[in-house]
Amino acid sequence: MRTVLEVADLQVHFETARGPFKAVNGVSFALHSGERLGLIGESGSGKSTIALAIMRLIKPPGYIAGGRILLDGTDLLQLDQEAARTRRLADVAMVTQGAMNALNPVIRVRHQLLDGLEAHGVHLAKNEVDEWLAGLLDSVGLRPEVADLYPHQLSGGMKQRVCIATAISLNPKVIIADEPTSALDVVVQRRVMQTLRKVQEQLRAAVILIGHDMGLMAQFADRVAVMRAGQIVEIDDVRAIFARPQHPYTRLLMESLPSLDQRDSLLRSGPIARPAAEVPTP
Repeated sequence: MRTVLEVADLQVHFETARGPFKAVNGVSFALHSGERLGLIGESGSGKSTIALAIMRLIKPPGYIAGGRILLDGTDLLQLDQEAARTRRLADVAMVTQGAMNALNPVIRVRHQLLDGLEAHGVHLAKNEVDEWLAGLLDSVGLRPEVADLYPHQLSGGMKQRVCIATAISLNPKVIIADEPTSALDVVVQRRVMQTLRKVQEQLRAAVILIGHDMGLMAQFADRVAVMRAGQIVEIDDVRAIFARPQHPYTRLLMESLPSLDQRDSLLRSGPIARPAAEVPTP
């Protein structure tokens, strides 16, 4: 299987009054063509920082202190800002966790989707625009009429699918999805993940799914990398991770999953007594 992305000994630091804080400390992994890699860990473990480093979007006081990020053999960290910009969206794209913040509230969806093309020098003829937009929106399960709406006229799930449409507009090789289902109810979460899987398979792109939901990783990922304190503590096939977690932190994540057995034991124990303060007086 061809390696499309290789991260080697990545170091991302943030300057503080007490010295550099190592948000990402020596992370290495490879991503294969068409693979779905889950990057999981608690808040502050460095997951989103890795995504921003791959996108070359780390801003001061943060900086990339070392390592390599090879995309099809090209080290993204050696590119100047303009060259890095042209790689974003065209080769590696990102779906952020806050769809409302990712979309401009005063610009119609049509212009936001076309903006990425124009920024990369792709200009469609007037008679091609509507057909292209309709096809792109259809690929994420949205009607063509959505192109003429403003973001506030869309539901949360529709906004997130517009973000996915933006990410795939130039057929990237790698899609980074940073908690794409946060703040969505479980039914909409399922639809968004089904959409992401569908477009990923159509493009044969590789996906890095960032999150902290082990259940979601089990349904979507081929491999899972577990992060803690800026490092990958375990990486393995998703079935192996769930069947035989090796690191103590991974085992703790497994134990955090809801258990039907525990629920049954609570039900068998009878009703929970109400606190005395809540018991109504006669």
